[in-house]
Amino acid sequence: MPQNLLDFDLEGLTAWFAELGEKPFRARQVFHWVHQAGVADFAQMTDIAKSLREKLQQQAVVAPPAISYAHTSTDGTRKWLFDVGVANGIETVFIPEADRGTLCVSSQVGCALECTFCSTGRQGFNRNLTVAEIIGQLWVAHHSLKTEPNRTAPNHSVPNRTTGEISDRPVTNVVMMGMGEPLANLENVVTALGIMLDDHAYGLSRRRVTVSTSGLVPAMDRLAERCPVALAVSLHAPSDALRDQIVPINKKYPLRELMAACRRYLVHAPRDFITFEYVMLAGVNDAPEHARQLIELVREVPCKFNLIPFNPFPDSGYEKPRAEAMRVFREILQDAGLVVTTRKTRGDDIDAACGQLAGKVADKSGRVMKRMHKETA
Repeated sequence: MPQNLLDFDLEGLTAWFAELGEKPFRARQVFHWVHQAGVADFAQMTDIAKSLREKLQQQAVVAPPAISYAHTSTDGTRKWLFDVGVANGIETVFIPEADRGTLCVSSQVGCALECTFCSTGRQGFNRNLTVAEIIGQLWVAHHSLKTEPNRTAPNHSVPNRTTGEISDRPVTNVVMMGMGEPLANLENVVTALGIMLDDHAYGLSRRRVTVSTSGLVPAMDRLAERCPVALAVSLHAPSDALRDQIVPINKKYPLRELMAACRRYLVHAPRDFITFEYVMLAGVNDAPEHARQLIELVREVPCKFNLIPFNPFPDSGYEKPRAEAMRVFREILQDAGLVVTTRKTRGDDIDAACGQLAGKVADKSGRVMKRMHKETA
């Protein structure tokens, strides 16, 4: 079977080229062609020796996951459903804004953590995505948006950290907030992050790449050591009693351990704060008392809050909070000196809004996730 070059970071590609008898600079050339130029046809890599191009055509491919469909929301948000085999799909969302273009990337087929308010959790868990399937989402989005003839998303001028050259690109930020728990697929996610950060590829800064986790504490520590990008923690509750109910991984790693892990992460982090994500569920976690409990919980963690109104989906059992409840909740946090943002719902008309990422390609209600429970529960 041909080797998919999207599975390699530059170090891995260099090692594979050495096995082919090729020099390291050839690996850098091909890496540049694949990621910066978006070229998948080796014949088009014009500064590569013909003998190497022929060798690659025989032994390698550049194969991102296939696009099943692509939709554009009325607000410009884009969503792709990628086919990752055996009737499985993953979803990727691009959110264009005036000053940035953010790509929301998936890390698993489904999710094993069973957060009760998340549609992906209802889908069940199938498997981890490969490096090629993770980075392939960025590869497709970056190059399709860049070459789109009537593209509405703005390009953004971003300097190369090594050369200082200015390049325009549609994707300036990546958030690992799509389907799955990124830290349950740590090895592949770390390799993909390395490609995103590499100046020979996408050249994103650590501050512009965010990994979101529901609180896998040991993996948070490993991420801090190996690839400390910006961190977002899916908190959603101010007490263990409530979080145990709606974010079951809390039974394994309760809030005291999670807050300690956040403080440790900040020693390595590119930002001097943790972002706490808080999906607000009407009548569940949106009362003033919950806000006051949050203030006490995070007192020793430099942080900001991102309040997210729940996005309803069929049979969720939850409702969107009232605007007044969100306003009061936000003001209590702000009066305590906390930085608070309220996430604007984007792409809900194409099921691309937060909590709605679940490919409608197979019924996973039977749950193929016994193995993942052993690893995370």
